[in-house]
Amino acid sequence: MDMNCPCDEAKCDCCIKVNGACVQFGNELVLDEVTFSVRPGVLTGVVGPNGGGKTTLFNALVGLQSIAHGEILINDQSPTHRNGSLSYVPQREQVNWRFPLSVLDVAKLGLIGKGFSWRNFWFTNDPLIELSLRKVGMWERREELVANLSGGQRQRTFIARALVQEADILILDEAFSGVDFASQEGVLDVLKELRDEGKTILVATHDLNTLSDRFDEVLCINGHVCAHGQPHQVFTKEVLTELYGPHADMFTGHQADGHHHAA
Repeated sequence: MDMNCPCDEAKCDCCIKVNGACVQFGNELVLDEVTFSVRPGVLTGVVGPNGGGKTTLFNALVGLQSIAHGEILINDQSPTHRNGSLSYVPQREQVNWRFPLSVLDVAKLGLIGKGFSWRNFWFTNDPLIELSLRKVGMWERREELVANLSGGQRQRTFIARALVQEADILILDEAFSGVDFASQEGVLDVLKELRDEGKTILVATHDLNTLSDRFDEVLCINGHVCAHGQPHQVFTKEVLTELYGPHADMFTGHQADGHHHAA
């Protein structure tokens, strides 16, 4: 994708536009002049070191974190006025797995904010719930407690909740953390199908080994945008060093010739 997408022009169809966004915690600048854009129907991997700002960026995109400077637009609206167009699946450690919710209950949570009240929440049989659970392969497990599921099954359940929300943008933070490889592939198959249906998806991941097979584009974050583009173009020695410092030589197999580093 063109790093210089003309987001200030009417012809731009990008559904995520970030321009010069800065996030500051006290005296610490966590995100500095972050600028990138994403077009609809693109599956993007977001990579970077621990503490590099991936989760902070995601929180800013969904309106949970204010920015000190710059602009973020989701479908040309501020994150706080996006009207359900975006769904966020946070890191698994941010979820209370001991809360006794079934797969069906979690999917139903996608209805909250769409005119459903808690009073009729437990009794709804909206056909979108079954459709969403079937799409991720979890309908047959709908009565099981989420706490008893595998990591991959949990991720598919939360993707179903996002589908019930009818969001056209999905953001998943560390979607593959604690998930075995086979289950990762199952989750990824679901995400690719949703991408093919026109959904825009951002996934934070630490696994660089399969990026070219998994994602259309990669966004490299380490306090700022180190690079953004197709996986085979992004991983130059310079970009990897900017991301991971002097230990970047362990990723030398990810280098690609002919790419000009863009900070």
